[in-house]
Amino acid sequence: MDDHAQGAVRRRIPRTDLLLADERLRAAQERLGRPAVKAAIARAQERARNGEIVPDQATVADAAVAELPVLAASLTRVLNATGVIVHTNLGRAPLSGAAIDALGVAAGTCDVEFDLTTGARAAQRGQGAIAALKNAVPLAAAAGIVNNNAAALVLAATALAGGGKEIIISRGELIEIGDRFRLPDLLTSTGAKLREVGTTNRTNAADYAAAITEQTALILKVHPSNYKVEGFTASAAIGELAALGVPLVHDIGSGLLAPHPLLPGEPDAATSLKQGANLVTASGDKLLGGPQAGLLLGDEPLVRRLLRHPLARALRVDKLTLAALEATLRGPLPPVARSLAARPSDITDRAERAVATLAAHAIPASVLSAEAAVGGGGAPGVTLPSAAVALDEGLAGPLRSGDAVRRGEVPAVVGRIEKGRLLLDLRSVDPVDDEALVAAILAAANPREGSS
Repeated sequence: MDDHAQGAVRRRIPRTDLLLADERLRAAQERLGRPAVKAAIARAQERARNGEIVPDQATVADAAVAELPVLAASLTRVLNATGVIVHTNLGRAPLSGAAIDALGVAAGTCDVEFDLTTGARAAQRGQGAIAALKNAVPLAAAAGIVNNNAAALVLAATALAGGGKEIIISRGELIEIGDRFRLPDLLTSTGAKLREVGTTNRTNAADYAAAITEQTALILKVHPSNYKVEGFTASAAIGELAALGVPLVHDIGSGLLAPHPLLPGEPDAATSLKQGANLVTASGDKLLGGPQAGLLLGDEPLVRRLLRHPLARALRVDKLTLAALEATLRGPLPPVARSLAARPSDITDRAERAVATLAAHAIPASVLSAEAAVGGGGAPGVTLPSAAVALDEGLAGPLRSGDAVRRGEVPAVVGRIEKGRLLLDLRSVDPVDDEALVAAILAAANPREGSS
């Protein structure tokens, strides 16, 4: 193309101000912000300049609209069909409707540190969430909330053992979890010293008792995450350790507040406190089914000491977490609890309905029996009977990131591959999302229909 022709093309490319006047792009500015819209317009204009699209206003505007993301944030909604109920890579626990509603209220100005009755500063930040925690675990004389379970352990170690005091811990509980997170590294970073007792597979109460000295600040009992040790093993019970007369901190990890019939081997806060633990730490976004948070439950003087430590300010949670946590505790069962309690026959019925709908659209699918897992470090080794929709393996990619997903028309769907088939396990999918799941499959299998 000679210079004259290139100039003619450039003159035909619509100006930015004219494109910004397009009703769709004007509305997008309210949703995404002016800079994002202008950047999309610039990319569309460049495509016209390069001859990729016709350089008229309608075509360039359409191209700019197609460039726009669904939201100002880059996170994409995902339906978790992996069969892992608490999937760390997918954000762990999905929030309940009540928690989502509470987030909407807390997103604006709210009374997080204000007493509406007196017009003065509130006596306690997040008092509603703390009261809900204590109500859920009546044996906890006091409760506190920090930003995750690692923060709860850091705060406990710093406040109780900082400055070189000792934490007694079993060698079999010096755990490592995802992303190279190692518990001993976390604890020693606080200035505390670790006094390791027992062996990898066997530690008893006498091992702890023999290690107690004037330098002992606490005994830490840790629930193993992501693995299970079987065979010639032994560990000290909470009651045995509580009898040793040293502050006992029990990290139960996954956030189970009371015993669960399907998870008999999973420690819970109520039982631990009943057996004598002085402090229980746990996660809020695993089996509890709430937002990311670290829970502190236990003796009032001990919890108060932790929350008054200067580090507590750096580890505190924001108003959104407080609102979502309180709603999780006070509201109806969150999705994680519903997934755990789902009857296998009901899951199978859902899978059969989905397959029938897909068959009506000539999409090959079948129902397979499956085994789901708790995930999130909870109940390692426990499997839950489930049912899955089996599809062609080639649909895995389009379901995760196909055109309809990028356009925001359907959520992304993540399943698992087994024996050359894509399995969408419905135990980890909330029943309210079944229609969205089928719509996503239809869009992935028939992309042209999805764009019509």
